[in-house]
Amino acid sequence: MMNDITLGLLAWLAGILLGAVFFGGLWWTVRKAVAAKQPALWFLVSLLLRTGITLTGFYWVAGGAWQRLVLCLLGFVMMRVLVVRLSQAKGLTTEACHAPES
Repeated sequence: MMNDITLGLLAWLAGILLGAVFFGGLWWTVRKAVAAKQPALWFLVSLLLRTGITLTGFYWVAGGAWQRLVLCLLGFVMMRVLVVRLSQAKGLTTEACHAPES
């Protein structure tokens, strides 16, 4: 019983970490790609790396137990919600990227 709770908590924390890596990597990519000569290449490579890391992490954390996979996914989604709220609070939404029309 206690072992299941511990594994569940670790799976949830791993999901938070995977979310931080995925969405932090996305944030970093957007900042770098804006000034890059080939932004499409930045986005493609970043997408492949972030997705590969995230899916490998989900597979490893789950270890064949769907309950751990769900908890990991919950932590991942919670991190996404946090990142969206923080970016909106700091004015980092897509509206801030567009120049005002004259």
